[in-house]
Amino acid sequence: MAGMTYTAQAQVDLSTAEIYGRVLTELAAEHEDIVGLSADLAKSTKIGLLGDKFPERFFNVGIAEQDMMGIAAGLASAGFTPFVSTFAAFASMRACEQVRTDICYNQKNVKIIATHTGTSFGQAGTTHHCTEDIAIMRSFAGMVVLNPADGMSTAQAVEAAYEHDGPVYIRINRGFDQVVYEEPIENFRIGGSNTLREGTDLTIIACGAGVWRAVQAADFLKNEDGLSVRVIDLYSLKPLDEEAIKAAVGETRRIVTVEDHNIIGGMGSAVADVAATTGKGFTFKKLGIPDCWSIIGQPEDLMSYYGFDENGIINTVRELMKIEVEEDDDWDDEV
Repeated sequence: MAGMTYTAQAQVDLSTAEIYGRVLTELAAEHEDIVGLSADLAKSTKIGLLGDKFPERFFNVGIAEQDMMGIAAGLASAGFTPFVSTFAAFASMRACEQVRTDICYNQKNVKIIATHTGTSFGQAGTTHHCTEDIAIMRSFAGMVVLNPADGMSTAQAVEAAYEHDGPVYIRINRGFDQVVYEEPIENFRIGGSNTLREGTDLTIIACGAGVWRAVQAADFLKNEDGLSVRVIDLYSLKPLDEEAIKAAVGETRRIVTVEDHNIIGGMGSAVADVAATTGKGFTFKKLGIPDCWSIIGQPEDLMSYYGFDENGIINTVRELMKIEVEEDDDWDDEV
């Protein structure tokens, strides 16, 4: 595998989707088994960069996402490695049955890179927001789910998806992301996470667009409140880094999760599933879209409205710090 050629400056100059398209094109130059498919959204999702370079290995199926997933499964059966791109709302819901049955049930080596996730397509309206895809995709047996935080980690996720034998779903935002990583994540792996800030008072576990905001909140709370806040980038949503979650529960006992997704069935729910197995006492709060249809607006405004921007995270941490958590040196004996 060739090394990445992307830097923090490239993340400023290129959208996250553009970095995805370029990385995929680089991979395709090295691996002739890679093919690309789009449902008339090649320019928006940037998979069209692969088509520009290798037109004979790119297929625009038209506005037919269900057909696209079935075709991808067939290409995988023939020995190709299909990369499929469309908006997340279409990949996870319009083509849900085909992803479940044609791809996951048959364990086909298809990589789905879904753009415009969460509320990142805010002004397009509620029908184009995708705040359910984590819950849907992580429920499919054998499906890997990744949610990188920025362009650099997206490049790593795409490479990891190619190396993995089996279906992978990667969710990325529309447009430009705040730069979280100046350098590639060390030991990036499916099933991994990355601790961006160490801390002992509380842990913020975030994914995707929530990661940069979690870091900003943690730094503010350190400077203004003197709090030691751990921040974990949980870029692999399935499989999870269970050890990192369990360590956070045992060592900080206060957990806040942050995701641009519905709080029902999303990353926060996945974290809670693991945290509950520790047998330890802890306080817990999920931040994201509540049980409602997200309203229309710019993404930053929607994050503020629903309380999972920097200010929302800060306020939540301060509330959780008011809750007394049992001090017990013999917790390990209670399990």
